[in-house]
Amino acid sequence: MKSPIVLVHGAWHGGWCWDKVRPRLEAAGHRVLAPSLTGLGDREHLRDPIPSLATHVSDIVNLVQAEELCDVVLVGHSYGGMVVTGAADALRDRIRHLVYLDAAVPADGQTFASFVPGLAPEDVLRRESAFRAMAPDGAWLPAVAPGVVGVNDPEDVGWLKRRLRPHPLRTWLDPVALPGGGHGGIAKTYVMAANPPTLSMGYPRMAEVARGGGEWTCREIDCGHDMMVVDPERTAGFIIEAAA
Repeated sequence: MKSPIVLVHGAWHGGWCWDKVRPRLEAAGHRVLAPSLTGLGDREHLRDPIPSLATHVSDIVNLVQAEELCDVVLVGHSYGGMVVTGAADALRDRIRHLVYLDAAVPADGQTFASFVPGLAPEDVLRRESAFRAMAPDGAWLPAVAPGVVGVNDPEDVGWLKRRLRPHPLRTWLDPVALPGGGHGGIAKTYVMAANPPTLSMGYPRMAEVARGGGEWTCREIDCGHDMMVVDPERTAGFIIEAAA
């Protein structure tokens, strides 16, 4: 039996963002789960209390355990990399492969502001300040324009505008707890969006780490950040490759 695949979306998105990728994975014989994190997507009604990073990690841990999944390919996009790293730490004996799609790859105690390799402390403070400035109410990050995540096709732009929702700021500032060693010892693939690269979030620096090999395989895709929307065929192909 082929490995089940769990798809974890990034900020502002929901499980809906995998709608073009999911059928391709299922056609290849995989069981696919694409949950929405608490407070987002079809779980937008769960905004109070404001979700934490730990809540989002628990969303995935509890799903995998409740569905009794094993040999899982766990996929995280963007902010979702924080979530899948935390979940993998708690589910080490159930994870076959981690796939990071233009995503954060934190070490223990790092945040979405500090995970970038080689970032100086003052740069971390600047990123935290910039994140806070993005949330006028101090709690929620308003949804970005689709073009910011590399989506320009008019039909896709309309789809995202209807569905993107505010994201909880605290999840970007919370440190991830990885008492079990995080992603260490687990096979991993990093897929970098190359056209254009997501320089502002530091993902190309993570790709450089992945190019060093070891437990990593590195791939590039010739599109913008929301690869699962703008190039679902190649995105699915990289996930299937990782599951092989």
